[in-house]
Amino acid sequence: MIWNEARECMSRDELMTLQGERLVQLVKKVYHSVAYYRKKMQKEGLEPGDIRRIEDLSKLPFTTSEDLIQNGPFEFLAVPQSEIIRYHSSNATTGTELIIGCTRDDIEIWAECVARCIYMAGLGRNDTIQIAHNYGLFTGGLGAHYGAEKIGAAVVPSSTCSTDRLIKIMKEIHVTGIMCTPSYLLHIAKAIRNVREVGNLKLRAAICGMEIWPEKMRKEIEEMLGICTHDVYGLSEFAGLGVACDCEYHKGLHVQEDFFAAEVLRKNSNILVKDGEKGELVFTTLQREGTPLLRYRTGDIAALTREQCGCGRTTARIDLFGSKTNDTIVIRGVSVFRLQLESMFAGINDVHARYLMRIYRTAGLDMVDVMVGLDETQELLLAQEKDFVKIKVTAAVRNLIGVTPNVLFANTEEIARMARGVSTVVDERSYR
Repeated sequence: MIWNEARECMSRDELMTLQGERLVQLVKKVYHSVAYYRKKMQKEGLEPGDIRRIEDLSKLPFTTSEDLIQNGPFEFLAVPQSEIIRYHSSNATTGTELIIGCTRDDIEIWAECVARCIYMAGLGRNDTIQIAHNYGLFTGGLGAHYGAEKIGAAVVPSSTCSTDRLIKIMKEIHVTGIMCTPSYLLHIAKAIRNVREVGNLKLRAAICGMEIWPEKMRKEIEEMLGICTHDVYGLSEFAGLGVACDCEYHKGLHVQEDFFAAEVLRKNSNILVKDGEKGELVFTTLQREGTPLLRYRTGDIAALTREQCGCGRTTARIDLFGSKTNDTIVIRGVSVFRLQLESMFAGINDVHARYLMRIYRTAGLDMVDVMVGLDETQELLLAQEKDFVKIKVTAAVRNLIGVTPNVLFANTEEIARMARGVSTVVDERSYR
């Protein structure tokens, strides 16, 4: 199934021509509307007239998440604030609020991209799709919702309900598709198996993203539920889910190239690699109005291929390797640096201790334990004081990553043994 055959199956020559036209218009727009890009281009001796085709993309300056945060949410706006109808926020890979403005057309493009992804999963207007992503500042829920409505499917926005209720609704209204994080889907699958409801469900496809998703997890979910699963890629900086998705052939994720121009750079350099070689994934938002981005360095490691897929789509595909160019950890779809975690623990006032965060999976969900290391004198803390420590540590972790940790106490020697030379975090999840 292909949602927009005219765009997803156009010849490579036609696609490159379209990308070139859109790039030319984008560069003119950001040069005259975004002072940040104008200064960068002037510094490199570039003017809008120097960009004439998509091959000229490599002449343009890069953008990073640090650039977005350091310059604030309004420095990158390319339209008047009166044209912004939505702001979304994500801590991305920095732990600091990264705010993106969207125009009405940006929202429409987002819905179009997700609609294409839903069709790649074999779902259409006659399906009932359950959205188990969070709604709100995080872009997962709303984007999935818009895409499902655009294709005419019935939508079940169940993000805030309990797993038991989600399963009950899934059964009662014959849900055929679900969109959520892969770890939560595995959790749902195990819960369904425990109550022996698999045979009573109509579910046949799932679209999952926002987390590292190993092939082992995909196969486990498919075997438990008897469904097909599809990986979807996106970043809040672009518009959330929908930048790319894999089709029934599962040979890479199709990039929506009429909206996003993809490049791959050699790791920790500015040198482009050949198709098939892995490096850092870089995107340019060809049609974004509110916050357009030139050559945005995602930090994700991937390889790119432009060979036509067996499904008939001609768009480039990315093979994601589940790793970052930086020291990033992803917990339930939220990305943070190890350094941020260290800074967080160091900033907990009134509590002097050594900390160790243990990340693991239970029933498919990412879980977090925080070990608070106490020396011999601190071990004599009264129960009331320990409750105070738990409250402080729990609040700090929850504010940073949105997950409520299990706070435990141990002596410093035990912490050192568990750390095995790691200063702050022990990640026990398996990705391969």
